[in-house]
Amino acid sequence: MLPTENRLRRRQDFATAVRRGRRAGRPLLVVHLRSGTPLNRDHGDPHATGGMLPPARAGFVVSKAVGPAVVRNLVKRRLRHLVRERLRLLPPGSLIVVRALPGAGVAEYTELARDLDAALQRLLPAKAGGAT
Repeated sequence: MLPTENRLRRRQDFATAVRRGRRAGRPLLVVHLRSGTPLNRDHGDPHATGGMLPPARAGFVVSKAVGPAVVRNLVKRRLRHLVRERLRLLPPGSLIVVRALPGAGVAEYTELARDLDAALQRLLPAKAGGAT
């Protein structure tokens, strides 16, 4: 389960991540990432605090194309668990939306993890400290 402060709930937040964020597609999923933006409290962000950026938040889209309700819920649980383990990699204030594609319904946990890691690797900047 994702902690409450790390959940995307509002339609507007999903739309912001999808429309204004960067996208990385993989065979089993598509990841939309809107990196942390300066102080969103002026825009009614309930998670914004004082002078700090809110924590990274994640949302999931699993359509009926993935399978029946039991399969969709299984895919959502797996994706929530995978994203929870990777939240520390995201910059504060980031919005991430993970959209499962039809193949995710029959994929193994390790395959979902591999695709999520590959998508995040494309979307996140390399860590500083290397030669430029």
